[in-house]
Amino acid sequence: MSFAVLASLSIFAVLLGVVFHQQSKQHRLSRLVLIGLVLGSLYGLGLQFVFSDHNQITHATLEWINIIGQGYVNLLKMIIMPLVLVSMLAAVVNLEKDGSLGKISGVSITVLLATTAIAALIGIAVAGLFNLSASGLVAGTRESAQLVELGNREAMLNQLNVPQMLISFVPTNIFSDLSGARSTSIISVVIFAVLLGIAGRKVMIEKPELEQPIRTFVGTIQAVVMRLVKLIMALTPYGIAALMAKVIASASLADISQLLQFILASYLAIALMFAVHAILVSFVGVSPKSYFSKIWPVLTFAFSSRSSAATIPLNVETQIAKLGVPPAIANLSASFGATIGQNGCAGIYPAMLAVMVATSMGIDPFNWHFILSLVAVVTVSSFGIAGVGGGATFAALIVLPTMGLPVTIVALLISIEPLLDMARTALNVSGAMTAGTLTSRLLDKKGINQDATATN
Repeated sequence: MSFAVLASLSIFAVLLGVVFHQQSKQHRLSRLVLIGLVLGSLYGLGLQFVFSDHNQITHATLEWINIIGQGYVNLLKMIIMPLVLVSMLAAVVNLEKDGSLGKISGVSITVLLATTAIAALIGIAVAGLFNLSASGLVAGTRESAQLVELGNREAMLNQLNVPQMLISFVPTNIFSDLSGARSTSIISVVIFAVLLGIAGRKVMIEKPELEQPIRTFVGTIQAVVMRLVKLIMALTPYGIAALMAKVIASASLADISQLLQFILASYLAIALMFAVHAILVSFVGVSPKSYFSKIWPVLTFAFSSRSSAATIPLNVETQIAKLGVPPAIANLSASFGATIGQNGCAGIYPAMLAVMVATSMGIDPFNWHFILSLVAVVTVSSFGIAGVGGGATFAALIVLPTMGLPVTIVALLISIEPLLDMARTALNVSGAMTAGTLTSRLLDKKGINQDATATN
């Protein structure tokens, strides 16, 4: 290890020491996350400027820093499936009224799909406002190398029609799905947990003497898993600092300069969709300012980790503790939101690409038939999009061929994917939490919310 690498790592260790010192003062998690975000970003900028001519030093430094960032993300991924399984099982077992679960799921999924359709419309409108077109983009060497792989993925996805996609949600090997082997594993685990919970409820009715042991067993497992979640959440400021340091230090300005217009358009569309979320929560009596201040730590982690799935634990915890959403609804909305109706990755992004490609091919993307078809395809294809970095690429690979458009543009935009994906992921998570908030408030008026609260 060179002296320069050792010195830069020592500076980063000092920054982590600052975070630890602030954490010892019992500050709120949101403040600690903000501190980690700022310190990590400043450190990344420092690496950019100091070692701009020595990329090998930056690379070596980030390899060590990535142990903290990626290690934190791995820990979050580790608890995703146990959390989803146990939380959903507890939600079903503790529901008191038959039929409540179906209503909760129905409202949550409806909100997720409706917001995705709105996101697609916003993507179409913004693409038109900026007059975006794919005709001016030229593939570089690195992007061209991706075309073969993307072509293979496109062929694979084209073989998967809607009925086959729905069948893929049904679990066949729960142990395989618990390992996250498929992009639809989270939905499969949710389905298994719901069925297991229903079976438990049937046993409780048939054999009343087993009701208390079942409730105690489920409650004990849930308490242990949630304690594990809190232990890992305490590491969030350190993980954020490391992740942001890597993102800022490794960003290539040369890669994104020629696509600045597309970046600006994407961020405008994302900002508009955040405004839609604010309007929706205000309709159910929630202050948008208070809402976003409470979910800020979750959005910050989503922004830096680029993984909706990895954000599930923090998503659930925040909905329950900060937004007052019942656990059953929080778990359903967070779990569904990671794979269904992702407003950013499965809504805005593929819609904007479709408009760009259509324009370059001489197709009028603002013909009402094209718009209705695109919105419908985007909404349906949002089912099962993996809640990890790169999910937007798969969404585009489904939407573009379905609309009869080529997928070359997907490869051309790979160079700026990380920059766009951070904001898209934050929007995805905000959409899931908006769904949870709306579902909670809407069902509360029907008396269902009280039953869901029993799972706390």
